[in-house]
Amino acid sequence: MDDGTARAGGRQAGAAAGGRTDAGGRTGGRAEGLRERKKRQTRQYISDVATGLFLERGFDEVTIAEIAAAADVSVNTVYNYFPDKADLFFDRHDEVVERLSGIVRGRRPGESAVGAVVRALRDELVMVSPALGLIPGYAGFMRICHASPLLMAKIWRMQNLAQDDLARTLERETGAERGDLMPELVAGQIAWLQNTVMRTIGREMADDGEPNAVSRRVLVKLDAMEALLSDEILNYATKDTE
Repeated sequence: MDDGTARAGGRQAGAAAGGRTDAGGRTGGRAEGLRERKKRQTRQYISDVATGLFLERGFDEVTIAEIAAAADVSVNTVYNYFPDKADLFFDRHDEVVERLSGIVRGRRPGESAVGAVVRALRDELVMVSPALGLIPGYAGFMRICHASPLLMAKIWRMQNLAQDDLARTLERETGAERGDLMPELVAGQIAWLQNTVMRTIGREMADDGEPNAVSRRVLVKLDAMEALLSDEILNYATKDTE
């Protein structure tokens, strides 16, 4: 996917996402109530049913009514959880948009914004993480995206929202003054790193690439891209060590 949206697809597409509820019934570090858990499970079930239909027949060929019937819920119930059909396909939209900002906020002492994102990407590549789409069967997921202008437009929108969110985070993290161009510039460079990694994975997996081999090639590409960045970009927003 172009921007980390492997995280946003349904589980049947092989896309893992951070922030899922753990086995102990906790979300975001807090206990999950029964009503909240049932709503989450219903939402995930509808998404999984929809993803299965999309993979079988294609995104544009499946209607909301057919998804509702297959999931044994009403059409209104589907819309209560998902504003439109594309949201059923990208069911981790908010996590995708907030991913880069979260990595930057959680950077280690002495680590820059770019350094934190490169480390996160490299760690996931080394682990051959399904969150990046490095999993058998992901080719079908990518082909559906490429065949649908609506889904490609959704990807483009998530990319832009993520970059804008990161720019605001960098402004806050550095105390940048109004009119300072660096937060926006660095956000663009970080987005370029992630988007290029994800586009490369998406292309190679869509061509039936083998996950381990794709991961190794993309690691080399990531190192080459990092080497192209200036020291000013590489060292921007370095977290204090105190």
